[in-house]
Amino acid sequence: MSRRREPARATSAETVLASAFDAAAFTATEAIDATGLTRSTVLAACAELVRLGWLRDLDDARAAGEEYRKGRPARRYELDAGAGVVVGVDAGQHRVTALVADLRGTVLARAEGALGDAGLEVPVRLGVTADTVSRALADAGVDPTRVLVTVIGIPAPVDASGASPDDGGFWNRMNPGFADVVPHGVVVVENDANAAALAERPSSGDASFAALLSGERFGAGLVVDGVLLRGARGGAGELRVLDLVDGVASSDGIGRTARTLVRQARAAGPVGASSLFGGDEEPDAAAVLTAAALGDAVAVGIVDALGDRLARVCVLLASLLDIDRVVVAGAIADAVEPVIDRARAHLAAWEYDPTPEVVASRLGGDVVVLGALALALDTVRADPMAFALPAAQPVPAA
Repeated sequence: MSRRREPARATSAETVLASAFDAAAFTATEAIDATGLTRSTVLAACAELVRLGWLRDLDDARAAGEEYRKGRPARRYELDAGAGVVVGVDAGQHRVTALVADLRGTVLARAEGALGDAGLEVPVRLGVTADTVSRALADAGVDPTRVLVTVIGIPAPVDASGASPDDGGFWNRMNPGFADVVPHGVVVVENDANAAALAERPSSGDASFAALLSGERFGAGLVVDGVLLRGARGGAGELRVLDLVDGVASSDGIGRTARTLVRQARAAGPVGASSLFGGDEEPDAAAVLTAAALGDAVAVGIVDALGDRLARVCVLLASLLDIDRVVVAGAIADAVEPVIDRARAHLAAWEYDPTPEVVASRLGGDVVVLGALALALDTVRADPMAFALPAAQPVPAA
């Protein structure tokens, strides 16, 4: 299974191509200004990149409507965003989501597949992942041979070679080997919380922060001084240590803990007219948060307990890593603001220093798949000339 490449010193073509990824249509003069290369070198590099399929040779600047008083009009180029595609996948325990994007990151198609209670069965997991990616490519109208990189985010630590530690159970099943079911291009496996951190990095600027996946379990993608922390076995941000933290006692996330607290409240007997005790089904976190907003006393107590739990996790992360911000991420982020409000209140009362800013992610349940897509694009941009582009073929617009 292939992983990240360490590029050699950039050639002139690679230097021009790196500039093209960040530019719209450009002339040779603009490329010279951006790269510092000579005109002859830039023109030769552009010709080579057109030949290889990375750039498109556009109408000249005069034909495009620009004013030229004298001399030959400048030729114009642009990145051929449809020269290949990348795929980002969130392969969670219960659901698989895939996005297909062009080389500028424009999403062309999306597909989802349900794993349900069979998410721990390896053949089912591999089959649903393969089917979901295939459907996304089909919806995008893209032949699989045009895929340059596929990144798969999984709920397990991942080392530099794409392998997870052998725990004899959950981690092995989450990362059973995807190269054979996603056979085209480079396949990169990444921890889901790390992928979430990559998705959150643009909105966090230069901050040191944790992207805290908070639904079924707590798991953190850690960025310190702009660097994503991984560890020798990919275990940075794995929060099994929470088993030993007073007042937390497990790595169960906000969603799972909310259900546990409802069960405990029910076992203790009905309290007043709480809406959490009606019906046979167990309320989920969203139902608890809704009930709390309506003033349900039991739900308000559960939200406060969840806020206390979240605050303790934030203190642990900030104390160890001196981070500025904790971004509460995952599908729970859309409804988690009341829990964050309680966490902020607890943090202020405890007067721990440093106290991190606690915010909800704006990316919702797509944070992992968007991070996987970002890493796929980064992988192409890190060493684009290592990829042989297929024969030119238009990619449909979004």
